[in-house]
This record gives sequence, structure tokens and C-alpha cells, in this order.
Amino acid sequence: MSQDLHTQGSSHFDVLVVGGGAAGLYTALSLPSHIRVGLITKDSLSRSASDWAQGGIAAAFDKGDSPKLHAQDTVNAGVGLCEPRAVNFLVQQAPQQVDALLEMGIAFDRRQDQQLAATLEAAHSRPRVLHAADTTGRALIKTLTAQMWQRSNIEVLADTFTLELWRHSQTGRCQGICILSAGQISWVSAAAVILATGGGGQVFSQTTNPALSTGDGVAMGWRAGAQLRDLEFFQFHPTALTLPGAPRFLISEAVRGEGAHLLDASGHRFMFDYHPQGELAPRDVVSRSIFTHLQASESQTHQVWLDLRPIAPEQIQRRFPKIIQVCQKWGVDVYQQPIPVSPAAHYWMGGIQTDLQSQTSIPGLYAVGEVASTGVHGANRLASNSLLECLVFAAEFAHLDLSSIPTADITSTETLASDDLTIEPQDEAMLAEIRTQLPEVLWNSAGISRSGDQIQRGIARVHQWRQAFLSSPLSQQLSSIAPGQTVTVNPDIPVRAWAETQNLLDIGYLILKSAHFRTESRGGHYRADYPKSQEQWQAHTVVKQETWQQIPLES
Repeated sequence: MSQDLHTQGSSHFDVLVVGGGAAGLYTALSLPSHIRVGLITKDSLSRSASDWAQGGIAAAFDKGDSPKLHAQDTVNAGVGLCEPRAVNFLVQQAPQQVDALLEMGIAFDRRQDQQLAATLEAAHSRPRVLHAADTTGRALIKTLTAQMWQRSNIEVLADTFTLELWRHSQTGRCQGICILSAGQISWVSAAAVILATGGGGQVFSQTTNPALSTGDGVAMGWRAGAQLRDLEFFQFHPTALTLPGAPRFLISEAVRGEGAHLLDASGHRFMFDYHPQGELAPRDVVSRSIFTHLQASESQTHQVWLDLRPIAPEQIQRRFPKIIQVCQKWGVDVYQQPIPVSPAAHYWMGGIQTDLQSQTSIPGLYAVGEVASTGVHGANRLASNSLLECLVFAAEFAHLDLSSIPTADITSTETLASDDLTIEPQDEAMLAEIRTQLPEVLWNSAGISRSGDQIQRGIARVHQWRQAFLSSPLSQQLSSIAPGQTVTVNPDIPVRAWAETQNLLDIGYLILKSAHFRTESRGGHYRADYPKSQEQWQAHTVVKQETWQQIPLES
């Protein structure tokens, strides 16, 4: 299996899968073995947000549990915006996907009787979260990657950045992508394109997401004319490590499920002041409660503390070795002292709207994983349903039918020289300014608590940046590259950084406009000027190009 597109000369695949996390890998593995698959990863294959996932995979497999209870918990957490058909599909398929992973050899933790060990996480009514210590995502990616290397029909295009989707000029069908790889911009055609690009947490200054989470798929889908949904709903994880100089490392919800307490500066276990479930309230409630508590605090601290000392030391050692290791690195002994934490942007409930077969509104274009809006998460994702969603919806690609697909519409095959792309010094300065300031603008205007005035100020600032960015020479040059043209890129031209910044600007704009459109509070979207949920807003926010609409849930 080759990892280099250009030495192979590959410019056509049956299916292109864009993204190398759990959704992308499982999709590639699920596709029929006679289909030639190109798997596009913007970095090395092992680097993705899935690899960072600690908690686990939710599935009702225990005799005291049922898919019906799992569905109820999912719908309750989603605060009226879950699509029942999608939720039922998710929970019914969950045990089958767990069995498939076990057959692949994933090493889920087990009890002393060798039965699968399940933990309780927030807003679940039963312990149903399967885990591999506190590195479930890494175990999953390792298992899927090992499987993938055995498939001769999958070609990995590593360190390849997808710039744009390629639609047929007459039918509008998605027929490929424009890529940056090995110093060249070129076009690759396919009968189907599947986006598995993950989320966009890097648009916020405080995030648990890795640096590669720049919202590429949603931004590309929007620019191509795909229908998007519920983009205002971003989940802020309540407990990210908060220390000077340290990354916002996520402290898994499973820690609270095992018995850890949240404390304020005075040592008060404050969560029960806000919700009867205390630390195990839904994520949006816990994050907002921390935010509110800190706002009201006289101590001027910007964090609370997560105390693991109520958990038996041997249980901490067995369940959370990665958390112990990271905290030790930053001088926190979890056995002796609580961990300083605060909320951070974690998971995007909204995305490109899809059906149960992951089909988007554009023929030939599919989306799976965090980039998609399947309807299972509603306004607030239930813990550990995200890796599950990747598996359940990716598995459906086993039935993908590529018959009767028209051939790609290539209009030219000319090669352009590297000096056709230029960047001015002032544009490099603008790029640096946007990457530094945009995340702060989004955190302040569309963070845990929002208001109309804040959002409007954010929209105005992002609008200014977008106009300047799109009118710059480099943006104009990149947008003029026609299908079939190949451009050799001078290493001094930061095409990937430029493209990621455009994606961040686009998703920042989409989040802000969607947050302003929804004049209520629900789940991950809290408006201080509209603090209550409104019955007339029990509907989706649907976006297509510059049109925002309120669309009822499916009947």
C-alpha cells in the first residue's frame, strides 16, 4: 500500500475518504473490498481527535440495560433536538459494533470475572461506557489502523490537505477534491467523496481539540453549497486541565463517573447548588454552572478543582494512567491534591446535514463523524456517543452502491509554475493576526455564555477579516485554479496555513450567525439575553450558503 499519491500517479479513486480518525478509518474498512479507496489524512495517520478520546464507547449490552434506556438518555441530554429515527438507529446498532471491535482485537477493560467492564458517565442512567483505561480513542485508532494495513484496496495519502470539494459543472454532483500534497496542488476524482474531517475546536481559544481540528469539512461543505445544521451548538467540556503553560488536556468525564468531586476555592462541593445530579449532570449544565459559579466568586479565580481523592488509589491507577501521567508532568499529584480545571470547547454537535446513510444534500458527497449532523446529539451530546456514532454510521458504507456514476468532468490538464502563487508581507501579518485573535473573539462572543450584543460584535470583526482575507492576492490566486490544473507550490507560500485560516474564518462566521439566529437557550447554546428554552425553537437551525432557516424536526 502506497502512502505517496504522486509517485503512484493516482488521480482517480472509486471513493475518497477525507480524514484519518475513527470515522475515516472505520469508513474505509467498511467499504466493500473491491472498491478502490483513497484515504486522505492531513497529517500522519495516527494524529486525530479520536486518538485523544479518553472516555469510551457507549453501548447497552448489559442485562440491566437496554437500547431503549440508552435512547432515552440520549434524547434527554439532547434537550428536544434529537431526531428519534437517528437515535434509535444508533442505539440499536451499538452492541453489534462493539462485537465487531472485539473481533478486531480491541482490548476493552474487563472485570475480574472477565466480563466487559462498563463505567457510568454524566447523564447516563446505567453504567454502559466501555473503555480501555483512559485511552480508549488511542486503542481504537491502533486497532483500526492495524486492520487497514491489511487491506490492499486502501491507499493512504498521508500529509495531504484537502483544499476544496470538486462539483460537476452541470450535474452538481461531487466528483472529487482539490488537494495540496508533496508541494503540489492537484485534483483527484472519485465516484463518491466521504468527509470524515472531525470538528473545529481550534476556532476557540480554550479547547481540548488538537491543532488539526480547524473545521475543514464543514467549511468546504458550506462553500460547495451543502446544507448545514445546528452550528450554534458547541459542547464545552467542564473539566480541562488549567495551569499556566499546560495544554488544555481533557480530564475525562469518567473521573466524575467513578466518584470525583468538583470543588470551589473554599473547598465547597458546589455542583449540587445548581443541579440535583451534581457532578453527573449533563455536560452543558456542568460547564455553565462552573462558569456561573466563577462569575459570582469573590476569589477572582478562573478555575475550580476536580478532587479524585474520594476514589480508591488503586482504582485511579487502573482507570486513569494517562491522566495521572499528564498531571504529574505539570506538578499535580492526583492522589494528594485536586486538579485545577475549567471548561473548554470540546465537541461540535452541528455539522453537514446527513441522512442515515450519511448522504448530504449534494449528490456524491457523504459525511460521517463529528463533521456530520446526523440528528443523534441534538443540542447536547451524551457522553461517549461520539465514537459510537462514528462506528455505527461508518458501518453503513458496506452497502454503498457506485453503479451508474458519471465520469469526472475534467476541463484542462495544464501545469502552472510556482511563481503563480504569491503572498504579500502585509498578508502574512494578517494571517498571523487572524490565527491569534479569531479564537479569542469566538471565545468571548460565542463561548459558554453568549448575548446578542457580544455575538454582533463578533460577527462584525469576523466579517472584516473575511473580506480582507478573500480579497488578498493569494486567496484570488488559489480560487482561480481550475479543475485539472496542477500547481507546484513554492515552500515559502503557506498554502495549508492559509487554507486552514479560511476554514476557521468560515466556521467562526457560521457559528456566530447561527448563535445570533437562535433567540433562546438550549443545550450547548446559552444566550444570557434569552436564558429560557422556547417551545417555538424546538426546531433545527438549517443553513445553506447565506440563508438561515428554522426547520421542524422530522415527524
